[in-house]
Amino acid sequence: MAEALAPAWGWRHSGAGRAAHVEAAPEFQATTSQVCGLYPFTAGSGTPTVGTPVGRHQLWGEVVCLDPLAWLREGLVTNPGMFVLGQPGTGKSTLVKRLVTGAVATGTTPIILGDSKPDYTMLVDYLGGQVIRVGRGLDRINPLDAGPLDKARLRLTGADAEALHWEVRSRRLSLLLALATLVREARITNAEEIVLGRAIDLLDDRLDHEPTVVDVLRILEQGPAELQSATRSDSGESYRAQTRDLVFTLDLLISGSLAGVFDSPTTRPLDLDAPAISVDISRVRAAGDKLLTAAMLCTWAYAFAMVDAATALADLGAAPRRSYLGVMDELWRALRGAPGLVEHADALTRLNRAKGMASIMITHSLADLDALATEEDRAKAKGFADRSAITVLAGLPPRELARVHEITPLTGPEQQLVTSWSAPDSWQPGARHPGRGKYLIKTGERLGIPVQLSLVGAEADLYDTDQAIRGTA
Repeated sequence: MAEALAPAWGWRHSGAGRAAHVEAAPEFQATTSQVCGLYPFTAGSGTPTVGTPVGRHQLWGEVVCLDPLAWLREGLVTNPGMFVLGQPGTGKSTLVKRLVTGAVATGTTPIILGDSKPDYTMLVDYLGGQVIRVGRGLDRINPLDAGPLDKARLRLTGADAEALHWEVRSRRLSLLLALATLVREARITNAEEIVLGRAIDLLDDRLDHEPTVVDVLRILEQGPAELQSATRSDSGESYRAQTRDLVFTLDLLISGSLAGVFDSPTTRPLDLDAPAISVDISRVRAAGDKLLTAAMLCTWAYAFAMVDAATALADLGAAPRRSYLGVMDELWRALRGAPGLVEHADALTRLNRAKGMASIMITHSLADLDALATEEDRAKAKGFADRSAITVLAGLPPRELARVHEITPLTGPEQQLVTSWSAPDSWQPGARHPGRGKYLIKTGERLGIPVQLSLVGAEADLYDTDQAIRGTA
C-alpha cells in the first residue's frame, strides 16, 4: 500500500501542522552573462573555529572564534597584533574581556598594561589573578627595574651575557629618556643622553641592587670624573652648568607632580605564574594626564621586561615557556604626553611575535592619534594599526571609516554596516544602542566577519563598565 503524502501546506485538520500561508521564495532576474558568474552559487567560506568563541556571525549564525596567538599558530594571520577601534559605549572592552577570559582558559597569561578606569580589575580578581594598584601610598614601580631580566643575565656567559647586558642597559636608558621627555615636554639633547647612559653604567658597576631614579640624580649631582669626561668638561663648574637642566628634569620625576610613584624600588613585582595580571593605574588619573602617561609608560616597559626575562629563562631551560596577551587600553593617552613617546612605545612592541606575546591595542578613533605633536609621531602611531594583522571595528561614523579604509581596505557594504552601528535611530529612552556588542573583524584583504557577542553567566556583571553611572541614577 502506497504511503500517504501530505499536501504542500499540510492536512486540513487539527494538529496536522497545516501552514496558513507559505511565502514565495524571492526571485531575482539577470542576464545570462551576469548570472553565470554566480554559478555554482557558493555560500560563505565559513568562520574561524580556532580561539575563543566571541559570538555568532550576524548573517548565518555560525560561531566565530578569535585569538591572535591561535590564529598565528594556524597560519590565519602573519603576526599576533590586534587593533580595536570603536566609539565609547559600543563594547570594545567587553570583547577584549572575553578574549582575556579565553586566554586564561587556554593557558595564555593576559597582562593588562595600565588599567586607567579601571575596567579589568574585577575580572582579573575573579579569575584568581594578580592586581597591582599603582599610586601614591600604594604600589610603586621602579622605571629602571629590569626584574628577572637582570637575573637571567647572570646565568649566561660570553656573547649571550654581553647581549643581555646591553639589552638591560638599553631598556633602562630608553624609559628614563621617555620619562624625562614627558616631564620636560621636549626632547632630551644628545649630550644629555650620553651623560644619562654613562650614569647608568656607573650605577650598574657600583650598586648591588636595581638602580632607581634617585640613584641617577644623586650620581649626577656628585659629578664623578667619568661623568665630567662624558660632558667634555675641564672643571666641576663647567660640568654643573652643562648638566643643570638634566638635574632639574630628574628632580621633577621624584619631587614634582610624579613624586611618590616612581622614586623607589618596585614594591610588588609582576607574578608571571598568576593566571592573569592587571596593573591598575586608576588612582593616578586624578593627578592629571602627565602622571597617567608616565604610569602607562612605566607599566609597559616593566611588563615587557618581565616577559623578555621569562623568554630568556625559558631559552636556558630554567623556566617553562609561556605565551602572553598584552592589553594596551586607551592607547592615545600614553602617546600624546610629549614628542617622541611614540618611538618608545614602538620599540617596546615591535618584537612581540618573537616573545610569544600577542598585543591588543584599543582606542576610540584614529583621530586620537592626529592629536600627537609631530608628523613623525603621527605616522609612527598609525603604524600600530597598519602593523596589526587583525583589526576589529565597533560602531564608527563614516568620516572615521574613510580613514580606516586607508589602512585596512573596507568594502562599501562593510562601511555601511559599521556606520549603522554608530548611533541609535530612536530618541526613545532605554532603547538599546544598535552597535552594542557588534563587531567587524578584518584581516588583510579578506571580507570582514560581522559578529554579534552575547554575554553568558557572570559576564553580565564582570564585563559591565557602566555600573558607576547606573549607581548614581
